Amino acid sequence: MSLLGGAWTTSVVWQLSGGPRRFGELLHDIPGISPKVLTTRLRELTAKGAVTREVLPTSPPSVEYALSSLGLELVPVIDSIVRVGTRLREMTLASHRHDKPSSRR
Repeated sequence: MSLLGGAWTTSVVWQLSGGPRRFGELLHDIPGISPKVLTTRLRELTAKGAVTREVLPTSPPSVEYALSSLGLELVPVIDSIVRVGTRLREMTLASHRHDKPSSRR
């Protein structure tokens, strides 16, 4: 859980689950994340072995981030958490609908 514990970490992993991405693409596709936080999360995930960082031989050089085999193992975990959270939200919404008094008499 410490691997996924930081704010925005699951969003970064989820975005990388679709394939390698450059920094600017991740920044664009994760609304609300700041460049500083994205940099920090990518560095943490790279240091922990969940993300790989590849410098591409372009002019100017660009960097691509991708999930490592460890990072790919996190995708089903995140998917399960999302599915459970969605079911809990639906159950909560349904119970709120049933708790409201009817306006009919």
